[in-house]
Amino acid sequence: MTVSFNSVPSDILVPLFYAEMDNSQANTETDSGASLIIAMANTGSSITRNKLVIMPSAGLAGKQAGRGSQLARMVSKYRNVDPYGELWVIAVDAPEGDAATGTLTLTGAAQASGTLSLYIGTERVQSAVATGDTVSEMASALADAINADLDLPVTAAAAAGVITLTARHAGLCGNEIPVVMNYYGTVGGEDLPDGVTVAIVAMSGGTGAPELDAAVAAMGDEAFDFIGLPFSDSASVETLALEMNDDSGRWSYARQLYGHVYTAKAGTLSDLVAFGDTQNKQHVSVAGYEPETQTAVDELVALRTARNAVFIRNDPARPTQTGVLTGALPAKAGSRFIMTERQSLLKHGIATACTSGGELCIERDITTYQTNKYGVADNSYLDSETLHTSAYVLRQLKSIITSKYPRHKLANDGTRFGAGQAIVTPAVIKGELCTVYRTMERNGIVENYDLFKAHLIVERNTDNPNRVDVLFPPDYVNQLRTFAVLNQFRLQYNEESE
Repeated sequence: MTVSFNSVPSDILVPLFYAEMDNSQANTETDSGASLIIAMANTGSSITRNKLVIMPSAGLAGKQAGRGSQLARMVSKYRNVDPYGELWVIAVDAPEGDAATGTLTLTGAAQASGTLSLYIGTERVQSAVATGDTVSEMASALADAINADLDLPVTAAAAAGVITLTARHAGLCGNEIPVVMNYYGTVGGEDLPDGVTVAIVAMSGGTGAPELDAAVAAMGDEAFDFIGLPFSDSASVETLALEMNDDSGRWSYARQLYGHVYTAKAGTLSDLVAFGDTQNKQHVSVAGYEPETQTAVDELVALRTARNAVFIRNDPARPTQTGVLTGALPAKAGSRFIMTERQSLLKHGIATACTSGGELCIERDITTYQTNKYGVADNSYLDSETLHTSAYVLRQLKSIITSKYPRHKLANDGTRFGAGQAIVTPAVIKGELCTVYRTMERNGIVENYDLFKAHLIVERNTDNPNRVDVLFPPDYVNQLRTFAVLNQFRLQYNEESE
C-alpha cells in the first residue's frame, strides 16, 4: 500500500466501502489574535479582577466594570473605531495612591443668561445660567450636571463658587484627564455668559499605578495581536515588555503568540523625548500627544489600538498613517506639535499623531526600539508594521506545515517512495515554502521572489534525523513614507534644434 491513511486499517476484511476525511490540503485560514484592553474597574463593580473577559459592547463594559470606569470608557472608545472585532478585557483595581483632582473657580455674576460648556475629555457637560445667578448657584448647577453623567471619569463637588473634580480612580492616569471650557469657542457657539469667568486648575496629584503581574498571568497563552495599555509609567511598560520578549515571552519560539503593545503619554516635547530615550522595546509603541490634547490619554490608547486592529487585520504591511482616531478632540491650533517637533519625537522612539481637517490621525506608529544591544543605532524594528508583518508570515508558515504535514515521515531527497505515502523531503518542503512565498507576494506582503528562493535553505539536521532546519529570508514590502520632489522650474524652455 502506498497511500497513507490515518484511520482506515490496512488489514480490514469486512467489505466494502470505507472513507476517511483529510483536511490537510483545504486550510486557507491564518491565525490571528484578538484585541485586549487592560484597565481599571470601579470599586464594587461585578467584573472579576485579573481574569480574561470577552467584551462585545460598551454597554456591557459599563454594566460589569462600572459606568465611568477607565475600562468602560476605553471599551466605548475602542468600539467607536472597531465595532465588530473580537475584544477581550482584563480588569484591575486602582493602585494604592491618591486620586487626581482639579478645580474650576467661578467669579463674577451673570449679567445675561447663557450656558456653561465644560469639556471633560471629549465629553461636553452643559449647565444653564440665568441672569443674576451667583457663582455659588452656577457652580452647584454645573457640579450637579457633572455628577448626573455617570460615564464621566470624574465626580464633582461645589462650594462657594469652586468646583472640585476628583478622578474616579486613584493613580497617575487621573492626571491625564483634560478639562477645558468652551473647546469650540465663539466660532462654535460656545461662550461664557456675560460677567462670568472660570479659572481652571488642571487635574493633578494622582499617584501610583496598578500592579500588573496578575493581569499578565491572566493572559495565559491566548493570542492578542493588539494590546491597549493605559499605564505608561516605566514599571508598567516594563512588565508588558517582559511578557512580549523574544526569548521567553510571546515572541519566543516556545510560545509563538506574538502581538504588540500600544500605550501613550501626553507631555511637552522635552518630557516625551526624555521618556523615549529610556525605552528600547520593539514590541511596544508609545504615542506622544500635546498636553493640550482634549482627549484623555487612556481613551487615546483605546482609539489607537482599535485603529491599528482594523487596519492591520486587513493588511499587516500597509502603513497605518492617516488612520482617524474617531471622536478624539485634538489640541487646538497653535498648541500642536509642529513638524520639526514630531520629527524629534520619532527620532527618540515616540510615535506621533497629527491633525487633519480637525480630526486627530495616526502619523506614524513606530516602536520604541532604537539601538541594538551594543547601543548602535538600529532601525530594523522601527515601524510596528514590521512586527505585524513578521507575525503574519510566521503564522502562514505554521499553518501550512501543521496542516499539510502533521504526521509525515521524513526522508532524504531522492528517496524512491511510492506515490501517496505520507513522506516529506527537504526539497518538497522547499517547494512548499516557495509556493507560500509566491502567495504572500501576490498579497503584497513580501517581494523579490527570485532572491528569496536563491537564499532559502532547507536541510535535514545532521544531528537529529527527525528535524528539518530552515533559513527563511523574506523580503518584506515597505511602506510609502516619503515622496520627495525637486521642482526644477524654468521660466521658459528654449527651443532646441533637431
